[in-house]
Amino acid sequence: MSLPLPTPTIAAVRPAPPPRASHPRRIVERGFTLLELLVVMVILGLLAGYVGPKLFSQIGKSEAKVARAQIDALGKALDQYRLDVGRYPSTAQGLAALSQPPAGEARWAGPYLARSLPPDPWGRPYGYRAPGEHGDYDLWSDGPDGQAGSEATTGLRNW
Repeated sequence: MSLPLPTPTIAAVRPAPPPRASHPRRIVERGFTLLELLVVMVILGLLAGYVGPKLFSQIGKSEAKVARAQIDALGKALDQYRLDVGRYPSTAQGLAALSQPPAGEARWAGPYLARSLPPDPWGRPYGYRAPGEHGDYDLWSDGPDGQAGSEATTGLRNW
């Protein structure tokens, strides 16, 4: 009579672990050296020194572009007001006449602005005078320094 063969188990199928070396393994740590970190810091500093001033100079230009665009939009609203009423709002009525009907204006067909009257990008109101010294009306922003007629306000006037 023959004996049945044993069925293989998972433990029998697994390969045996490699034999241990007699000497301890050397632990290899991976990381950056101080020199590599310093090189990276210098490169980042050079990039920041080059890009930073260019980026911050664009911020002032964008505010001036916003002011010019708002002055242009207010000028178009003033022209529409003149077409409806027959004249530009007086200095006393100001730019508020574009949003709310002035007293005694029967032909007012506004509001002429989609939203409320915006301040300039520096948080100050736009200047308005009618009749103007340079045309039917003068419309301006005093710019970032708040000084009328300074070099910073160049291009922020509509006349």
